[in-house]
Amino acid sequence: MTRNLTKALALGASLLGYAGLASAADVTLTIESWRNDDLAIWKDKLIPAFEAKNPGIKLAFQPMAPTEYNAALNAKLESGSAGDLITCRPFDASLELFKKGYLGDLTKNPGMENFSNVAKTAWSTDDGAQTFCVPMASVIHGFIYNKDAFETLKIEVPKTQAEFFAALDKIKADGTYVPMAMGTKDLWEAATMGYQNIGPNYWKGEEGRLALVKGEQKLTDAAWVKPYEVLAKWKDYLGDGFEAQTYPDSQNMFTLGRAAIYPAGSWEISGFNTQAQFKMGAFPPPVEKEGDTCYISDHTDIGMGVNAKSKHPAEAAKFLEWVASAEFADLYANALPGFFSLNTTAVKMADPLAQEFVSWREKCKPTIRSTYQILSRGKPNLENETWVESANVINGTDTPAVAAEKLQKGLDSWYKPAK
Repeated sequence: MTRNLTKALALGASLLGYAGLASAADVTLTIESWRNDDLAIWKDKLIPAFEAKNPGIKLAFQPMAPTEYNAALNAKLESGSAGDLITCRPFDASLELFKKGYLGDLTKNPGMENFSNVAKTAWSTDDGAQTFCVPMASVIHGFIYNKDAFETLKIEVPKTQAEFFAALDKIKADGTYVPMAMGTKDLWEAATMGYQNIGPNYWKGEEGRLALVKGEQKLTDAAWVKPYEVLAKWKDYLGDGFEAQTYPDSQNMFTLGRAAIYPAGSWEISGFNTQAQFKMGAFPPPVEKEGDTCYISDHTDIGMGVNAKSKHPAEAAKFLEWVASAEFADLYANALPGFFSLNTTAVKMADPLAQEFVSWREKCKPTIRSTYQILSRGKPNLENETWVESANVINGTDTPAVAAEKLQKGLDSWYKPAK
């Protein structure tokens, strides 16, 4: 009896030991990110979906404050304490990490064929030969409008610049709503929701952007000055005191129903859905004249890479292959309406406003913000200078021509296009 009991206890201990080993064999991959707003989405939707199909691999999503991310991530990578997976900001910040050997080369990873060259631009070397992050999502620019206001005032959704300004005039004449909610105090709002929003229709998207990078066009050319001439006209439609109006002020003005149109980035959708008590619609940047090709800023915003010093490269590669899949694209884009998949497999959006934005890809040519690749590496920084001049033009303190001259002079002071 005693001998049998001893055997049973030994067997039980042995089985417990194996169970412990099996549990210990699970690999946990830590994800570094600035998207602390997405914690619930990862915890409730993305992580369970991956872990269900990949037993033995666990995920830990560990975000930090967006403003602290770049500096904190660099410090972690330098000290060797960074997580296995790195959420990638677009362009130069991530390119620098790759050049320093902190991010692994993903050029030939399974799933990378699911993305276009434009989608990969934000996380590739200048020559496009190497890619170091899986593209996850982009944001699209356009205009969100108050459907109730448009219906009350019998305004049709504008397709051309003439129709756009006719709509603004009608809203202003009625006096119930501020025609457009945008301020210039925070500077970047004027550039991102203004110049970079409408500009691609004039410089013809990627055609003009790449010509600028190559030195074949200048910011003083008509295609780059014309958007500023249009922006200068916005001043009369932004309401009293727009010069002191902050970005949160603009958001509140629109969601409280005080303004009829909001020059937008699609990232506003989730917040606006919860705050606005009226029906909303969206339209792409109006073209100069009917029949013109339309262009949209479909700006690469977020990707995912691997820490080159990860202790679990095989498991990390498996996760990144999943991030490159159609399943992830659908889950992520619908969990975060307004952050659109860059996967070549089209994603049907459940949110109607998000679906309206993403539908523009079918009729308009996409581009990225003109200042983000290569042209803002020196000083003065073209992106930051564009913020200043966009605000100056709308405020009326610089003419479009003067603003363009200042920007080109600053760029010429350090940038010499490669021959």
